Amino acid sequence: MAAISLSLSPNPSFTTTTTHKPSHALSTPTFLKFPTVSPSTIKSLTYAPLPQTPTPCATFSTHAVASPTPSTTFHGLCYVLDDNIDTDQIIPAEYLTLVPSNPSEYKKLESYALCGLPDAHSTRFVDPGKTKSKYSIIIAGSNFGCGSSREHAPVALGAAGVAAVVAESYARIFFRNSVATGEVYPLESEVRVCEECKTGDVVSIELSESRLINHTTGKEYTLKPIGDAGPVIRTGGIFAYAREAGMIPTLTSS
Repeated sequence: MAAISLSLSPNPSFTTTTTHKPSHALSTPTFLKFPTVSPSTIKSLTYAPLPQTPTPCATFSTHAVASPTPSTTFHGLCYVLDDNIDTDQIIPAEYLTLVPSNPSEYKKLESYALCGLPDAHSTRFVDPGKTKSKYSIIIAGSNFGCGSSREHAPVALGAAGVAAVVAESYARIFFRNSVATGEVYPLESEVRVCEECKTGDVVSIELSESRLINHTTGKEYTLKPIGDAGPVIRTGGIFAYAREAGMIPTLTSS
């Protein structure tokens, strides 16, 4: 350790004195005694699991449910329309407050189907005072179902008793909503069938053969295959199909 002394003379000088302290070596005190441990005295720990009490819980089944073979033939009177029938004509906006999942409001939708058509259509789709339509098949031109994305449009047609629509082409959103809700089959024709059929003609649709038969005129028309959308519509829509196919687990009690 260094010590510094300071001189107060006019010419101060500094001196340094170094002091050394004796060092002490670390050693174990004689009064501390540590016991010796033999390896044979150390016992290993063992693990015993606690008994498990079964807890009741819900289980999920992902097995597809078998469904009966569907009917592939639609038969009835047809209702003929032209091009660009939009969703406002199929179901006006004032009726969109009706909730299709409510059975009583679903029944109200059926009486308003196609009530937005202009007065040029002298033959009404749903007769006054009736809730169901006598026309089970609609034949239309191009761009059927254009306009808004409302799901009420295919729902209203299905509620009114429509099984299928045969059109030259569809607005994409209407086609998708028809498949998602499972209400109607949106079938596409190879030619403009709407120019060769009249409202009230008796027609049949052979879905498996993609064929339309007009029994009134005796003519037949080829339809484009419905493809993978067919089973989805047959089971009642996208959610019903997903449950049947096992894509959505079914909750069952154990």
